[in-house]
Amino acid sequence: QVQLVESGGGLGQAGDSLRLSCAASGLLFRSFGMGWFRQAPGKEREFVAAISWGGSTANYADSVKGRFTISRDNAKYTVYLQMNSLKPEDTAVYYCAAAYMADDTARSSSRYKYWGQGTQVTVSS
Repeated sequence: QVQLVESGGGLGQAGDSLRLSCAASGLLFRSFGMGWFRQAPGKEREFVAAISWGGSTANYADSVKGRFTISRDNAKYTVYLQMNSLKPEDTAVYYCAAAYMADDTARSSSRYKYWGQGTQVTVSS
């Protein structure tokens, strides 16, 4: 059974940093591109960042480019999202997801096969 378990969410203030982790199990991790999405209250889920199977390619939403960094450790079956210079508009539930294709860093949620349960990030001004 495939499981993606996010951790590292919490409360922060504007300008703070947080690092999210997503631990995967039940799948051959290096065969999947990985992504992070988020959903704020009353809004649709949106793409944040994605990384290819080997980490050579990354893709970011314009709203987080230069502030967030996605990375992965295939030996640990874990993908990370380092979030710096947090803003109140970053408040959302953050989800990690495993793409259908190893080299996929797509922005569309339909390109992702497995999803975690999410972790809450709240940023105050």
